[in-house]
Amino acid sequence: QVQLVESGGGLVQAGGSLRLSCAASGSIFSINAMGWYRQAPGKQRELVAGITSGGSTNYADSVKGRFAISRDNAKNTVYLQMNSLKPEDTAVYYCNVIIRVGVLGALEYDYWGQGTQVTVSS
Repeated sequence: QVQLVESGGGLVQAGGSLRLSCAASGSIFSINAMGWYRQAPGKQRELVAGITSGGSTNYADSVKGRFAISRDNAKNTVYLQMNSLKPEDTAVYYCNVIIRVGVLGALEYDYWGQGTQVTVSS
């Protein structure tokens, strides 16, 4: 069993900052890619940022220069530092982690966090 626990969401004024965390625990052989998605009311879930096991990152155009994704492999945790927040960043943010489990990591699964609300007031 693998669990993802997210934390760090909340209410912030425009221009403020928040840091999201997502910690994976359980029977983990290794973790491949990690990422953050968000879903605003009435919109589809979209990729915000991703990071590979090697540390390569990619970002949605709308957050480039404002958000930074990082990971701590020793803690099986991925972070999303969000600066210069805008009202349009308001959404539920979900972490997504590709995890290998089982004997010698023979199985690969896609896990989602429970979601954390980020609300940016104008």
